[in-house]
Amino acid sequence: MATARKVILYAIVIFILYTIITSPARAADLVQVGFEGISSAAQGVGQFFTQLIQ
Repeated sequence: MATARKVILYAIVIFILYTIITSPARAADLVQVGFEGISSAAQGVGQFFTQLIQ
């Protein structure tokens, strides 16, 4: 089981590196979308707690 997990992890890392090397602009767009999603989620949690306190 540990060997299968290691192989899958290596495959994912290789795929990510391949994507970054072959299309850096697209990879940057995906990272930006990810960070915007995290930022939006954090703002939502902040608004929730602000409304909860009031």
